[in-house]
Amino acid sequence: MPSTLSLIRNIFTDPRERARAIGIWAAVAGAGAAIGPLVGGLLVERYGWAAAFWVNVPVVVVTVIAGVWLLPEYKAAGSHPLDWPSAVLSVVGIVALAWGIKHVARGSPAAADLVILLVAIGLLAWFARRQLKLPDPLLDVRLFRNPPFTAAALTTLMAMLAAGAALFLVSLWLQYVHGYTPFEAGLRTLPTALAMLVSSLLAPALMHRPGVRAAMALGLAGLVAGFVLLALAPQPTSYAYVAVFLISIGLGDGLAVTTAASVLVSAVPPERAGQAGAVSETSYELGVGLGVALLGSIHGAAYARHMAGAPAGAAESIGGAKELAERLPAAEGIALLDRARDAFDSALTTTSYVSIAIAGAVLVLVVWMVPKDFKATGSGH
Repeated sequence: MPSTLSLIRNIFTDPRERARAIGIWAAVAGAGAAIGPLVGGLLVERYGWAAAFWVNVPVVVVTVIAGVWLLPEYKAAGSHPLDWPSAVLSVVGIVALAWGIKHVARGSPAAADLVILLVAIGLLAWFARRQLKLPDPLLDVRLFRNPPFTAAALTTLMAMLAAGAALFLVSLWLQYVHGYTPFEAGLRTLPTALAMLVSSLLAPALMHRPGVRAAMALGLAGLVAGFVLLALAPQPTSYAYVAVFLISIGLGDGLAVTTAASVLVSAVPPERAGQAGAVSETSYELGVGLGVALLGSIHGAAYARHMAGAPAGAAESIGGAKELAERLPAAEGIALLDRARDAFDSALTTTSYVSIAIAGAVLVLVVWMVPKDFKATGSGH
């Protein structure tokens, strides 16, 4: 995925054309997000979980053939061999960071969890220090001295942290609180993907007028508005509220991430386009992963607090509550499941307030770090 942004940066030298290309690139990703839950849900229901992996094989084969045939090649002059120690440091550091965040966020972490979190911070600091010494670093951390570049990376990371975790939790809410099948739940998450597709295509025009900073801030404001709506929704929360929430975060996320991607690849010289693309994609994927680890754990802890005194399986997750309810007498099972659904709703409200704080903080940073007249010109300065 990082190579796709790098190619766009080198193929489209005109800033306006490049912004449109990145908008289409993000819109295609949104379309994939729309198709994925539907196809995945259908395959899981009819053929089992393994089918969701097998379906990718022909897709990848076709993509490889098309890539070899259609894609041009761009190489930076004077590149050095891949620095494998840096790659190992980054992967181990990020995995340890996700582990530490997940266990600390759930509350009452063990000493080993805190040690792993400290090890993660140490490994990532070592990684950054190593990059500063290499003539051709795996990641040129000096790029983060550019305030708009840093703001764009944080926007992508935090937008996907909040939105990715929300979609994960809403999919569970649809299946366990409302009883939809995986395919039906996927169908009801379509508003986010469709809204993301629309806002991604609109992003280039908004970047031109009213401007890059305004477009990025507007996207983040859309995320904040969506989470405010979900936090204030009456309980039990209806799908109508959730549908509006899904549209809001889709519009906000598509606009914020598309604008941020354009800023990232435009703020560096062409020979660093691959690194800018890597930062964009890493921020995207890391945001989703850390979001599920952090907000998923906060949700789990809030759910367990509301289920205090319930049987162990039911207090751990709503899925466990549903399994236990099916084995209990009808009246007891219904009462337990109703309590679990209320607890899940309440925990979703808690994570919504946390997401408001995250998106709101990044919104302030964007307004502070990105100049009002900033243009995604691709000058590399």
